[in-house]
Amino acid sequence: MADKFSEAEMNKALFTNLVMMFSATAMQQLGKLVNPATAKAEVDLRGAQVSVDILSMLAAKTRGNLDREEERLLSESISSVQMNYVETAASMSKVSDKTADVKKDKQQVADIPDTANEAADVKPAECEAEKKSPKFHKAYGEG
Repeated sequence: MADKFSEAEMNKALFTNLVMMFSATAMQQLGKLVNPATAKAEVDLRGAQVSVDILSMLAAKTRGNLDREEERLLSESISSVQMNYVETAASMSKVSDKTADVKKDKQQVADIPDTANEAADVKPAECEAEKKSPKFHKAYGEG
């Protein structure tokens, strides 16, 4: 078997593998693919940005030295990863805004004055009367 590849064919296959590797890494960092190490989809926007930057640098450094197929693969990979980055960053921003709103709401609840002191002004007899004659009563399980 003489399955010998030319240097040009080998370089083309290695280039394709490199582009696909960085694209897959970026998609994993964007939470679009499961991280095989943790078996979870995790978002790492900084890492994804580095992967996009590497792909962009690769396009700049190889400009004029790629065939149409390689150029198209690289260009489409960059576009796809960039669009997914923008989408993920926007959704992370929305989650961050909602988290900030929840924290703000919790802070506002914490700022509500404590009414325990007001309850201390109520006489014990009044409390006992309320316990004995509830306004609403429903028994469950009786049939």
